[in-house]
Amino acid sequence: MTTVDSSGYAPEWLRLREPADAEARAADLVDLIPRKTPMVIRDLGCGTGSLGRWLSGRLPTPQRWILHDLDPRLLEIAARSLPHPTTVEAVDITRLTDLGDTTLVTASALLDLLTANEIRRLVQSCADSRIPALFTLSVTGAVEITPPDKADAALSEAFNNHQRREDRLGPDAVAFTAQEFRSRGWTVHTRPSPWRLGADQQRLITTWYQGFVAAAKEQDPKIQVPNRRITSVIVHHADLLALP
Repeated sequence: MTTVDSSGYAPEWLRLREPADAEARAADLVDLIPRKTPMVIRDLGCGTGSLGRWLSGRLPTPQRWILHDLDPRLLEIAARSLPHPTTVEAVDITRLTDLGDTTLVTASALLDLLTANEIRRLVQSCADSRIPALFTLSVTGAVEITPPDKADAALSEAFNNHQRREDRLGPDAVAFTAQEFRSRGWTVHTRPSPWRLGADQQRLITTWYQGFVAAAKEQDPKIQVPNRRITSVIVHHADLLALP
């Protein structure tokens, strides 16, 4: 993978998951971010701006947001949704070198899409400019489905292996990123940030499960898929804050 492109993510899916994302993120990590003003925040792979909407009210003002994505549809939605001045850039975020006057680098549901080399470059860019980084909602490889089925372990294994295609780190990304920052002498804080989806989120459960199964079957076409109606699911993620 040479670029990170959110074009595979329809705005409808991003809107559907936004409430669960907001509930899951580790808000206490925001309290550890240095309060340097004015704040200039780069949101990498911003999608429709979900992270910006969640984070902007938790940071001091004034703020300026620089939104990065390769999908112009998503950039337009994101730029309209933030109450602060914004700039949009359709660039390959894994090759950013000049972070200018940035005071915080952020991303949501991104690290698991990157390769080891892409993460190294991203970490080095932050380290060179000594800019804190907050990465939220990276998958860690574990799911808990109710009612459970004996096929769940095989489904999860196939899904995780699918996440690792094209040398992406998938569920290993948070641990790898943490080690890259720590090897440069940075302080790293991590928190669990699981989706906890119940009966009132049936549409999200169904949509997530369809994608989960489709990826698993693409990885292993012979895998068995149980016939069941899921009542709840926990999808495990982790948030990471790196500070110089």
